[in-house]
Amino acid sequence: MRLPGGEVLIATRSLGKVKEFETLFQSEGLRVQSLRDYPEIPDIVEDGDTFTANAWIKARTIALRFGLPVLADDSGLCVDRLHGEPGVYSARYAGEHGNDEANNRKLLDELATLGPVNESGVQDAPAVLSPARFVCAIALSGADGEPIAQVEGTCEGVIIGEPRGEQGFGYDPLFYIPRLGKTMAELTTPEKSAVSHRGDALKKLWKAIEGLD
Repeated sequence: MRLPGGEVLIATRSLGKVKEFETLFQSEGLRVQSLRDYPEIPDIVEDGDTFTANAWIKARTIALRFGLPVLADDSGLCVDRLHGEPGVYSARYAGEHGNDEANNRKLLDELATLGPVNESGVQDAPAVLSPARFVCAIALSGADGEPIAQVEGTCEGVIIGEPRGEQGFGYDPLFYIPRLGKTMAELTTPEKSAVSHRGDALKKLWKAIEGLD
């Protein structure tokens, strides 16, 4: 599928997401635009009960507004010991939308009452509070608002008891990937793109739309 003018419009204002998509699309020679380029567009009410539902709401709304194909994602953290919370409420878990510090603090407070899953006793090994996964649903809408493709990507890890790393955003400092021995916030941008839920979803999207005209 060819996108007009070598551009892709992403229905998000999240600077962290925009930077990640720019990295992911760079290899395809596509320039990323986002809702940060269109401050006059009002916030979209995301009232779906799944990541996929919210992604479609954003993609369709903006596609109909601009008359262009639009990609939207909805993503978040699902923590096993919290029965999948914060889930679709990840960005506003503590009440205020996009307050990473408050969201991380609430997550630790909720898990603190349950105690750690394990205490390794090994120097520099983190106390694990719960298995968890990042989930990213991507929806691609046609210019007419009709669906072109939808995919979902995941990244498995665990939540640890204290933040590590200065990169990334959201819950990245608390999301530890045992096979890498690092949190998401300790990964470089290319490293994160290779393993993240968003990178996984985008790889699946390319396969889904391969050969479409």
